[in-house]
Amino acid sequence: MIEPTRPIHQPRVERDGSLVAHTVATPVAFKVRARVTIGSRKVIPVIVVPGTMGSNLRARPDLKKRGDDVLRPGESAWRPPNDFSGKYREADLWETRAPALRQRILDPAILEVDPDGELDFPPCALDAAVMRERGWGEIHADSYGALLVDLQRHLDKTFQLSPQGVRLVRQHWKRVMACEPERWGVRQIDHVTEAELEKYAGYQYPVYAFGYNWLASCDVAAKHLRARIDAIRAFWTDRKHLCRQVILVTHSMGGLVARACARLSEGAGGASDIAGIVHAVMPALGAPVAYRRMACGTEAGNFTNGPLANLAASGFADIAGDTSAKTMPVMAVAPGLLQLLPNHLYPAPWLLIRTLRGVSAQEDMRDMVSLPDGNPYDMYRDMTSWYRMIDPALADPAQRYAKLHGGPVKKILDAINEAERFHRQVLAVNGKGGESTPYYHRHSYAFYGADKTLKAYGKIRWVARMPSTSPAALTTGNVRAAKLVADAGAGTREVETANGVRLRFVLWPQDEQGDETVPVQSGAAAASHVRGAFAPKGFRHQDSFQHDDMLLLTRHLIVKIVQEVR
Repeated sequence: MIEPTRPIHQPRVERDGSLVAHTVATPVAFKVRARVTIGSRKVIPVIVVPGTMGSNLRARPDLKKRGDDVLRPGESAWRPPNDFSGKYREADLWETRAPALRQRILDPAILEVDPDGELDFPPCALDAAVMRERGWGEIHADSYGALLVDLQRHLDKTFQLSPQGVRLVRQHWKRVMACEPERWGVRQIDHVTEAELEKYAGYQYPVYAFGYNWLASCDVAAKHLRARIDAIRAFWTDRKHLCRQVILVTHSMGGLVARACARLSEGAGGASDIAGIVHAVMPALGAPVAYRRMACGTEAGNFTNGPLANLAASGFADIAGDTSAKTMPVMAVAPGLLQLLPNHLYPAPWLLIRTLRGVSAQEDMRDMVSLPDGNPYDMYRDMTSWYRMIDPALADPAQRYAKLHGGPVKKILDAINEAERFHRQVLAVNGKGGESTPYYHRHSYAFYGADKTLKAYGKIRWVARMPSTSPAALTTGNVRAAKLVADAGAGTREVETANGVRLRFVLWPQDEQGDETVPVQSGAAAASHVRGAFAPKGFRHQDSFQHDDMLLLTRHLIVKIVQEVR
């Protein structure tokens, strides 16, 4: 008969390598034994790298306060709440913040990661001090708590003994082994075997989180991730454990950071200490929604969504900024956010300008302009055309850059130049013939949303209905050279051509299957460069790691990566 037990927190690892667990004294009559899990002396840390806006930020403690600063040194700048009422209050707060105040708060130059976020996680085997030590307070608990806790609960527990002493695979791994491939968006799968679990079980998998300044360049974040990997490995090595490699699990923008880190590591003599990377919903080629949010403000839901989903989208729009006047001061000068734009490898054209005319009860749609028709970064640098993404007049309401050489325009161009450099030189490898190939770690896997009901912007489409009485003909040239008369916001711009035709262009809604943020053509672009790619359905971009099937898939892929460890 097996004695009843109760789990207690995992033991802390002391500097001399000894393990120390804590419990409480109980009455003699209390016969339930404390149970503690002792991990292997061979360690493969798993590091979760979150997406855009998923890391908590604060003003740098060493900040030399300027006269118009609103943050004190060390004060929190971005720490999203985890409960519904808190989210509602946060949306209400940001909705009232003027563009100049947003600029002063979300200034990439004055911010760093805030490690003191709420540890509002479901129960797991770690105490609060260890969570802090492992970076869990650096990222948004509501977005990534399900993933962190799922990994912490399950990675280190592979087998168990039956009452008869027979070794059995634990139920949470049986679910991984038996998962139908259709649930992961593929027709067939190389299922995890018990033999693979035997090798996998020879290691311990402490779970870490890595927050970064998502406003600054992903290249900067990659260097910080490189330093964090070194520090984690040193921690375990100093404590008499064997720790040669880590596994990275990324979400969205975090995938770009991880790829850059692996590339940086190879440049330093090999990325051998990164065993592999799991990429979730990564905008591999960028996403046109970044243009939309800068040019028109953040979209507030979709007519295909239910009321709760649209309520959440509306709240996010209030926080991120529902007009270009609110998004421009933050996005236009933030290299990290500009690195989410469609890059030079994104299928062109993706910015379409069209006219619509009723002819004999039929709608005649004409493509007038298709962009980019060259270097996409030159299109981003264009700040004068009516279809421009960036209006420099909106980029500096706090007058932070007015006295700098070149003013806000130079600040914007510097950020765009950094985005282009990052895409072309860090995330791409140039071959002998000058051909650019995306860089991926050799042991990478990816999954991306491919849901027909969760539309994303695959293309940006400006559409105007031709006046029924207009005698003038429109050409590509005069539409492209038209002058902006009025920007009505929310994706509406009125223009006038040189021959006097007045047009009201409206931004059409999302057009491509995906996850409401990353279109399938960007997510799927990783497929030919990774060990395995999966195209599941049924989850929104931000919720991908709150979906049970994706948690199972993540564990499946971690086991597959471990098989390559030598």
